[in-house]
Amino acid sequence: MLTGSCLCGAVAYEVDAEAAPFVHCHCQTCRKTHGSAFSSVMPVPRAAFRWVRGDELLAAFESSPGKFRRFCTRCGSHIMAERIAQPNVLLRMGCLDTPVAGPARAHIWRSDAASWYDPKDATPELPEAAASPPPAR
Repeated sequence: MLTGSCLCGAVAYEVDAEAAPFVHCHCQTCRKTHGSAFSSVMPVPRAAFRWVRGDELLAAFESSPGKFRRFCTRCGSHIMAERIAQPNVLLRMGCLDTPVAGPARAHIWRSDAASWYDPKDATPELPEAAASPPPAR
């Protein structure tokens, strides 16, 4: 079982399925929706997905014809996306509460990627925010 929720905790879901292979999507729409270099996305069967609380707080934005991005109207967390007639919904992995092992299957839409992010870059990793950034290389 997978579980997830929004930042404020008002909206939550469950999925009666195991974690599926996921991707990092770099398309402009995902970047703008999430305010980030990419969105990590996992398809799960629609029949296994259910809202367990807060579905009345959800709003949707049709970002392209037939594709609806659902988000919490309280905190703005983008929780999932769907095309109504498709058998899968797309979980936004940043809202998953269940730990999932990686790595991602692929980086997709690299042709549309942010110029300032390179997934091959070996940027230093820090366990938490540092008081000052590490020295430039």
